[in-house]
Amino acid sequence: MNEITCPHCTKSFKLDDAGYADILRQVRDHQFQIELEKREAEMERQRRDALKLAESQANEKLQIAMSAKELELAQERANSASELGQLKSQLDSFELQKSLALKDAVSGLEQERNRLAFELAAERQMKEMEVNNLKATHQEKLRSELERKDNELQMKDEAIERLRDFRTRLSTKMVGESLEQHCEIEFNKIRTTAFGKNVKFEKDNDASGGTKGDFIYREWDDNGVELISIMFEMKNEQEQSATKKKNSDFFKKLDDDRTKKKCEYAVLVSLLEMDNELYNSGITDVSFHHDKMYVVRPQSFIPIITLLRNAARNSLQYRMELENMRAQNIDITQFEDRLNEFREGFARNFDLASKKFKAAVDGIDKTIDQLTKVKENLLNSENNLRLANNKADELTVKKLTRGNPTMTQKFTELGSK
Repeated sequence: MNEITCPHCTKSFKLDDAGYADILRQVRDHQFQIELEKREAEMERQRRDALKLAESQANEKLQIAMSAKELELAQERANSASELGQLKSQLDSFELQKSLALKDAVSGLEQERNRLAFELAAERQMKEMEVNNLKATHQEKLRSELERKDNELQMKDEAIERLRDFRTRLSTKMVGESLEQHCEIEFNKIRTTAFGKNVKFEKDNDASGGTKGDFIYREWDDNGVELISIMFEMKNEQEQSATKKKNSDFFKKLDDDRTKKKCEYAVLVSLLEMDNELYNSGITDVSFHHDKMYVVRPQSFIPIITLLRNAARNSLQYRMELENMRAQNIDITQFEDRLNEFREGFARNFDLASKKFKAAVDGIDKTIDQLTKVKENLLNSENNLRLANNKADELTVKKLTRGNPTMTQKFTELGSK
């Protein structure tokens, strides 16, 4: 933009390149016209002055010559007719020289005027061509930019229309499944040629942790060292859905699923928030929400895998060194763990054996106490039986009927029979 200040009101206003070029052309044309008129007037004035000067000089010469001739005529009036003819011839010659001088002067002035007019016309034509070229270039640039924007808008409108038609024909369940199928088909198209045999891309069917993602990508090197692992979540929704979800609504779940399945990266393949320019620029890094997390549109599904696996391959050497260090640490840790396990097992078995030995000793002591009590009871029983036997041996009829007249009579009656 160009800023113009009015010389009368001192106000400033801005013009674009086309307007500024048009005003500049008008000002230059006006200046050219004024300059041309000035130069034409100056040449006309110079021509008139030259004519006057030439005429004045010629008249002076003529007067001088005529005066001289008249003097000679006066002095030599008696000369012959031939001398008079010679004088007339000289006069005619002088008139011819005067006419030629005037003609040469006028011709030079006209040539100069024509030359200046031609230069001014050529300069004006060149300026007009420059202005026209500037206008044409600016108009062509504006037209190209307008056509490009129209094409972009048309492509976006067509894409939106296709998406709306696509979503209208799908049920809520099919919307999500179609995006998953699309990504799976796109991956399988180039699985053999681009990824090789050490790659696994499959659905996440393990919901033992309460939730699960959609797909898991894992890749190993030839030594079995894992290069990269990605948890994928695919999200879509119908255009006429009452509640519109945001991509950020799924970040927490995706991060939890990634952690449970021990995946390094988390990628959300999403058709949500189609009007949000943050997610329409290609691959969006949302690691400010969760570490190593990205949001992509379906067309960037394969590129995000390619970028991440290339980065992983570049760091393979460092990963192998780290894996060797881990393996060494694991060997030391396993040796210490086994030693601690042996110590703990020995101590546990010793404690169990000591407890069982003590229990066995306590059982023997209890058994001895019980046997002692049984022995004492048996001895007491034997003594009681001996006393009972003695009492039975000492028992007689006389003793049974002593002090009992009834029984004495009964036994007497039985004895008399």
